[in-house]
Amino acid sequence: MLVVEGIVKGYKESHGLFKKSHKAVLKGVSLAVKQGECVGLIGESGSGKSTLGKIILGIETADAGTISFNGKTSKKAYEKEISVVFQDYTSSVNPRFRVTDVIGEALGESITCKNEKRAYILSLLEEVGLSEAFSERYAHELSGGQLQRVCIARAIATKPKFILLDEAVSSLDVSVQLQILELLKNLKEKHNLSYLFITHDVMCVTYLCDRVIFFKEGECVESVEKMEDLKHISHPYSVSLLKAVEALEIPDFC
Repeated sequence: MLVVEGIVKGYKESHGLFKKSHKAVLKGVSLAVKQGECVGLIGESGSGKSTLGKIILGIETADAGTISFNGKTSKKAYEKEISVVFQDYTSSVNPRFRVTDVIGEALGESITCKNEKRAYILSLLEEVGLSEAFSERYAHELSGGQLQRVCIARAIATKPKFILLDEAVSSLDVSVQLQILELLKNLKEKHNLSYLFITHDVMCVTYLCDRVIFFKEGECVESVEKMEDLKHISHPYSVSLLKAVEALEIPDFC
């Protein structure tokens, strides 16, 4: 489905009036996500994960490399088949919009009948665990978990095949994180969705993902094809991430 090959990205940095340097952010990144699969991309903040996500979404442009989706290499050719849920749910929602407007904006003019459009929006809210009562509320009237559910409803509104989850639960309380992860898992199974789950949280990866890629300083340093093999990782960076999690218990997937 999604194939990322040899993505390179760098930025110019200024050090005073005359001295400049080039900072490499992504160093030939390659990965793939299959239909119905959730791939976890895990690494520390500043490792380049979100930059890669922006390039996949077409928000930024790579210096080199290619991205294809079901064989299509033009972003315009597949943009309606992909969606995104960001970490900062507050800034990704217009504070002057009611919930129905937030979701309706994603639909555009794809549904012209107002009653039909509202009925579809209400069905999306129900699917993410929110009642009709939430439809006329504003963002500031919702909790973080409720607002992220609205963002997820918006993400699935266009019936995408692939959703990029960029730290989608990291700003939530732990108890709410689990609820949102369970929701994402259920939606994935129901709609046969594919996810690229960008995160720094090992526990979230073990709960949601089918396989994992460890990411450090713009490079994929280790890949785990089966979650039960997470116990047997060997790269020092991957091991250090696991050790950094207090009392980590890797679930038995066998």
